[in-house]
Amino acid sequence: MRKISLFIFLFVCALNVDAQKYNPVSQIEMEKIYQEVRTPYKYGLVLVPNDEQHKMDCPTIFRKGKFWYMTYLIYSGRGYETWLAKSKDLLNWENLGKQMSFGDAGSWDDNQKAGYNALINTKWNGNYKLGKFDGKYWMSYFGGKEKGYETEPLSIGMAYVKSNPWVAQEWTRLEKPVLTSADADVRWWENRNKLFKSSIIEDKKKLTGHQFVMYYNAVGDSLVNNKKTRWYERIGMAVSDDMLNWKRFQKDPVVHHPVGITGDGVIQKIDNTWVMFYFGAFWEDRKGAFNRFAASNDLVNWTDWNGGNLIESSEKYDELYAHKSFVLKYKGVVYHFYCAVNKKDQRGIAVATSKDLGKSKVNFVNENKN
Repeated sequence: MRKISLFIFLFVCALNVDAQKYNPVSQIEMEKIYQEVRTPYKYGLVLVPNDEQHKMDCPTIFRKGKFWYMTYLIYSGRGYETWLAKSKDLLNWENLGKQMSFGDAGSWDDNQKAGYNALINTKWNGNYKLGKFDGKYWMSYFGGKEKGYETEPLSIGMAYVKSNPWVAQEWTRLEKPVLTSADADVRWWENRNKLFKSSIIEDKKKLTGHQFVMYYNAVGDSLVNNKKTRWYERIGMAVSDDMLNWKRFQKDPVVHHPVGITGDGVIQKIDNTWVMFYFGAFWEDRKGAFNRFAASNDLVNWTDWNGGNLIESSEKYDELYAHKSFVLKYKGVVYHFYCAVNKKDQRGIAVATSKDLGKSKVNFVNENKN
């Protein structure tokens, strides 16, 4: 009898451990998050390139005092550089200049420097300030030495400044990348020489056992019936305690889908739930590229939203793709910044809002001439 009771006790304990381990976010909470972050009103384009040869991409937003700042990417044909813009109202933006530029020194990242500010305050409806560590402001980026559009190999590097990250200045970059597809611990889902966008947050409670968590997407093999198939793109994790040395966390990606792209995760914390805004593309059941979200109680196990897209193509300026999120809430209004791509492959930064704020007057170069 005692053996049976002990067995039952251990069995129940095992169930509790598993429940705690996976701990999915309830559908009631997922629906609540969806209603909170919806932005049905497309305001329009807020930043566009100066000419048709340049393309804007991947907005990241933070705040300093009464001003908002956006780091974003410009692709010029040679590769990516990282730029900075400034705004008082999140709608009207002024370009300030570059923060990471092309180089000619024979470095591993001479022709690709696609940067994303790290340690932004993740509190929903919070101050969105940049955090510091070791007396520095940090930025992760994917870099590469080859010219062209995302030409491999692409690896993840780290850069920093000691002051004034809201000023157009060149950031100091670490000499070598911190994650590459040639690392000894590279995972099966990131083994095809392309590591892409990374988002770094501080895990103050050390839910992962480490102070800093990086979410990044990469290209790798797919396993179908234990056989490798064509590559896809997925989001995985790495962790660090010093922002310099990173190690991969878990064997498998944390947010992914059977086909296409799952990428560019950006983290906010709404009440007690972590929310990852990300984009999908080329899925079996959805066309084009679009923005969605997943949620987590522990930063490791993520529950995917199974309802409608947060942002999808609907206007002339985003009729090809509407993707790559940065979502925030300020003074009762949710702003969903994203990369808008028209059928000419002109790329700019657009925003949709939770309240009707009118329409932007910005158009793509020569958009209305045909």
